[in-house]
Amino acid sequence: MTTQLVLPPPTKAAERAGLSSAGLITVLLGAALPLIDFFIVNVALPTINTDLSASTATLELVVAGYGIAYALFLVVGGRLGDTFGRRRLFMIGLTAFTVSSLACGLAPSVETLVLARVAQGGSAALMLPQVLSIIQAGTTGERRSKALGLYGATGGISTVIGQLLGGVLVSADIAGTGWRPIFLVNVPIGLLGLVLARRALPESRSTHPMGVDRWGTALFGVAMLALLIPLMEGHALGWPLWSWLLLAVFPFALAGFVVVERRLERDGGVPLLPPSVLRMPSMRRGLAVGAPFFTGFGGFMFVYAVTLQDGLHLGPMGSGLALTPMAAGFFATSLVSGRLVARYGHRVVIAGAGVQLLGILTLIAATLLAWPELSALGLAPGMLLCGIGQGMAMTTLFRVVLSRVPTDRAGVGSGVLTTVQQTCLALGVATLGTLFASLSVPGALGMESAFVLVLGVQALLTTSVIWLSRTLPDPRG
Repeated sequence: MTTQLVLPPPTKAAERAGLSSAGLITVLLGAALPLIDFFIVNVALPTINTDLSASTATLELVVAGYGIAYALFLVVGGRLGDTFGRRRLFMIGLTAFTVSSLACGLAPSVETLVLARVAQGGSAALMLPQVLSIIQAGTTGERRSKALGLYGATGGISTVIGQLLGGVLVSADIAGTGWRPIFLVNVPIGLLGLVLARRALPESRSTHPMGVDRWGTALFGVAMLALLIPLMEGHALGWPLWSWLLLAVFPFALAGFVVVERRLERDGGVPLLPPSVLRMPSMRRGLAVGAPFFTGFGGFMFVYAVTLQDGLHLGPMGSGLALTPMAAGFFATSLVSGRLVARYGHRVVIAGAGVQLLGILTLIAATLLAWPELSALGLAPGMLLCGIGQGMAMTTLFRVVLSRVPTDRAGVGSGVLTTVQQTCLALGVATLGTLFASLSVPGALGMESAFVLVLGVQALLTTSVIWLSRTLPDPRG
């Protein structure tokens, strides 16, 4: 649900800089907007489908396009901020996010909406890395600890706000605009954020900025698009020739990416995904755990949102309420995850995945017993358990894996893990979303069986997370 990054050691410039309370509120607002928009769109997907006559495959692009752009430019955004100034990049990212949100809200077609969502994801990737960097450069000691605690809490609160606000705005159908206010609401908030940023944020830069891996970023983007677009669109369009050609491009683009990354690091540069970091045992094992976890989560959020409205006809407000127990459980558990890790180490990930598995099985049982009369109240126990488990596992995974990454490479290691996280979220939407779309139509399994099947796949992925988490390092060592 939330993206966590590890801060680099403070610099002399950081010690001289100061971040006021107004500045802290400003950057936390910038951290909340991208997370709110991730969840707010899930509630509105069926309404967007009705208004723009979008297929399920195209709705996947509305969600995954945001995630792909975010994953691709996240590390780039952080490095640009280090080089050209974090306040400047924060304001550029927030400006672009505001403009792209306006484009989303005014989109006349689903194709325009997809393009605007891609721009929105890229804008978020420019803005969000600056938040922690500005906190690092402008705070010290106890004030920094409090600021980081507020940053973590912002992630949990944003999930709740996103779902409830999305349900309220779509249900209100303000002036007959339907789903559009979920994006248009970002415009006044973004303008307010820009005014505050101009007045309250100090400027800071890294004394030793890393360059941008242009070739690596381009090849990584080509590889992801060549894989995900056919997976999302191929089935709906009857697998045309271009979809197979794109899939054929994927292994070559991926191989080219690996070659470029190895060469750049050998020549003394810092690649997008440094091979030396990927070879670290803690990182390698952590990614093995994170890949099925985030893939399952991304697919589940998409399928669940569509099922609530198209299958159970709960409506936008009912769907927002049905998602809230999971967000509340995640938020509450993430607040105490630090103390749990201090006492139980990497076993918190295992326990969290186990609780999530119990929640998925509870959802399967509720669906089989009560469909089609299943209500938000009937879904609440399973969703609460899923949220508690995710809060334990997801927030702990970053901390456990990065505990063994050397301090001077903490920022690089965090960028690698976060990029893989966002990529897997998009991959989950592409794979599980396509599976659900192909099986839920009349003449196939139907909505109920397709939903249960996707839950079963996520249960298997969660079981693999439990098994693989046994090899994670103990952060207390």
